[in-house]
Amino acid sequence: MMTSSPIIEHILHNGNIAVEPGSPLRIQALAIGGGRILAAGSDAEILPLARPGTKIENLNGALVVPGMIDAHIHWKAYAESLHMVQLFGMRSKEEALTQIASYAATRPAGEWITGYGWAQDEWDVKEFPSRHDLDAVLPDHPVFLRSRSGHAVWCNTRALQIAGVTAETAVPVGSEVKLDASGQPAGILLEWDAMLLVDRHIPVPTIETLATQMIAAQDRALSLGITAIHDFDDQESLAALQVLREREELALRAVKNINKPYFDSLLHLGLRRGFGDDWLRIGALKLFADGAIGPHTAYMIEPYIGEPDNYGIVVVDKEEMLDLVTRATSAGISSTVHAIGDRAVHDVLDVYESLRRFEAANDIPRASRPHRVEHVQLIHPSDVNRLAELDLIASMQPIHATSDYEVADRVWGAARVPYSYNPRLQLDRGVTVAFGSDAPYDRIGTMVGIHAAVTRHRADGSPGADGWTPEARITVDQAVRGFTIGAATAVGMESRQGRLLPGFLADLVVLDRDIYAISPDEIVHTNVTATMVGGQWRFGGLN
Repeated sequence: MMTSSPIIEHILHNGNIAVEPGSPLRIQALAIGGGRILAAGSDAEILPLARPGTKIENLNGALVVPGMIDAHIHWKAYAESLHMVQLFGMRSKEEALTQIASYAATRPAGEWITGYGWAQDEWDVKEFPSRHDLDAVLPDHPVFLRSRSGHAVWCNTRALQIAGVTAETAVPVGSEVKLDASGQPAGILLEWDAMLLVDRHIPVPTIETLATQMIAAQDRALSLGITAIHDFDDQESLAALQVLREREELALRAVKNINKPYFDSLLHLGLRRGFGDDWLRIGALKLFADGAIGPHTAYMIEPYIGEPDNYGIVVVDKEEMLDLVTRATSAGISSTVHAIGDRAVHDVLDVYESLRRFEAANDIPRASRPHRVEHVQLIHPSDVNRLAELDLIASMQPIHATSDYEVADRVWGAARVPYSYNPRLQLDRGVTVAFGSDAPYDRIGTMVGIHAAVTRHRADGSPGADGWTPEARITVDQAVRGFTIGAATAVGMESRQGRLLPGFLADLVVLDRDIYAISPDEIVHTNVTATMVGGQWRFGGLN
């Protein structure tokens, strides 16, 4: 297999190269030049193609897979989180407070303390914390801490005072400033508009500073075999990515989805899906249908267990959503909608059903609009077939299943759990599934994601050898596909990304063990030896 090129820059040989998920074909060698794969085959076929200047590199039998794509990440937030207090894995409020106080002791007096990762449902006492808890350890620093889900914020009295948040502060429907027993703000803000009340008072780094922060995030991602991302953060993320592109420091590929507040600007400029190049391009319109399971704001058909009046919240209702996605598709833009609760998923599917009828009436081919449902964490049995019927992408994050199963068991219950965090329901029906991490709101890394998808248990083995809802386990090949071809298909790049074939982008990952051959429990311990993006080694390399 070969395509023409003036220069072969690299030949990788003596490898165990998995050309594409779903194919049993394994080859030994690749010829690479101009950022693309020029030829693929046996050592006997590829090595004679070397010319003066060609770098011949021995893979020593290592497994090579296509470059991994994180199809759902908050890139700006992840880059910033590396410089903030981390509260992931804390098992109690007291442990979190100790971590916060320890971090604050290293910061100048009065500086904002920001961080990520707390989750009250993972604590020994499963109740929201309060501003008074933070006041006791940090009375002078304003504090703003995002939950692991990203849909709640814990802040102290000082932060609320700076923002002017009181019991009388109004917020739009779909957000909430929680009040305590005395009727005063408790220090918990739910959903975007409420969180923004305080967030907008936190000093914002310059775009150049943010771009520099992204270098560390990029290095981390490349070390984990991530060669491309689908970013769901705001316009500052796009600006910083452009700075990296201008500096020639962008070493992984980025598709930038556009959030609702910036949609009209996108339309006004006339930008369409795919505008840009193979390094940085415009993706889809991003909308929120509901909240998240952590703060119990995911929108449900039946209420949360133990909360008979709580069905979650609606962020963008069906009527507004249909208007937005119809305007988007008319302008050449696909849509991607966050939906976690089963009622939210149902409503989004209703909207997409109407949208597909509109597209059919206006001769817009389905293949030109790869619309997505983000997360699909709970789906009602009556809706299971609808993603396939509507040719939708299920964008899911396998790590969520192993992170959230205790919460799901408790607040959704046994009847709903079989339809929770279950990519197999969609794969069995022929739906394209794209996998991501949702970092920084969960753990970044494709090997941890593949491990979670295949075993349905954590690295420590919990909840047991068979995993949580073992009927939802998928194969290694299906999991790799979610991080490669599936993710590429979700943004219309399947003709040049996600496979190691001539003409495709030279994005690949070298692993220290064969994840197809080892015990699934070992996958989480697999390391990336080298990562190539665009024909250049961006992490590691070959001796």
